Amino acid sequence: MASLKLAGRMNEHVVESELLRDNVLGDPAERPLWVYTPPGYDDGDETYPVCYLLLGYAGTLPMWRNRTPFRKPVPELFDAMVASGEAPPMILVFVDAWTSYGGSQFVDSVGTGRYHSYLCEEVVAWVDRHYRTRADREYRAIAGKSSGGLGAAISAMLRPDLFGAFATHSGDSLSEAQYIPHFLHAARQLRPYGGDIFAWWADFGSRVAFTKDEDLRLLELLGVSACFSPDPDGKPLLPFDPVTGALVEDVWRRWLEWDPVRMARGYAEALRSQKGIWIDAGTRDEWFLDLGATAFRRVLGDIGVADDVVEFELFDAGHVGIEYRHPLALSWLARRLTDQEG
Repeated sequence: MASLKLAGRMNEHVVESELLRDNVLGDPAERPLWVYTPPGYDDGDETYPVCYLLLGYAGTLPMWRNRTPFRKPVPELFDAMVASGEAPPMILVFVDAWTSYGGSQFVDSVGTGRYHSYLCEEVVAWVDRHYRTRADREYRAIAGKSSGGLGAAISAMLRPDLFGAFATHSGDSLSEAQYIPHFLHAARQLRPYGGDIFAWWADFGSRVAFTKDEDLRLLELLGVSACFSPDPDGKPLLPFDPVTGALVEDVWRRWLEWDPVRMARGYAEALRSQKGIWIDAGTRDEWFLDLGATAFRRVLGDIGVADDVVEFELFDAGHVGIEYRHPLALSWLARRLTDQEG
């Protein structure tokens, strides 16, 4: 496994979760947790702001080490900014919320497990016990890309007592733009499986993953259904008819309840309390999350979030290959949390 070249240090832990124990999928309650400490941490007794980093759908912690040609991994990029003085020092916490379906959307669900509570009640408390954090929402941020961006936004809304700033990179939002086109493609892709997504799931598990065009889309739709719209026993309910693609309105409404654009008005006070909100997306995003980012930015203005709190940008890119955006936001968040110019 490739190692990171850091002036600071990456510490790898395993956290045992009581809240994830006996989840419906039988996924492990023992979870990896990585904590980055900045240069100088080991030499003194200073306390530090902290940012929690959430992965996109089907992401695993080792992906933070990914070293693609001519690019550095996110921890190295941020570490270099801290070492040079470009960014204030900050602790980073890399959170695992993997499930057998590939992700949890960072919500509590009978279909997957109590991942929102795990993050907020167990991980934050564990980090504050074991590291010299500034253990107050004024010095605690949360950030992520894609599903991780969703998790960052909804966590800040649901728990403003914990998180005082957040960043969402191509974060899930504006559900009708993000999902409905994929429902229609999925209905076509399910024809060889008789319209049965569980027939596809059985096939997916019997072969090398992601060797068919439909795999990524169907995995995401099955997994998000487990997160947002399980039946009482935890079985995922699709929000669309798998034969026609037509919306199943009562199930679809459950998905819309987790759309940050729709949530924002109900959590206006929490959003107005944030010290910093970073929103960005690529203009060619395959899930139309540039439209979601724009809609989320607009509703923040509508509910009275001050313009100087929000950093918003659309940039020329699709959904992948945008990891370089993380360090930009992390540096900005670190300055906001320490009351330096953002």
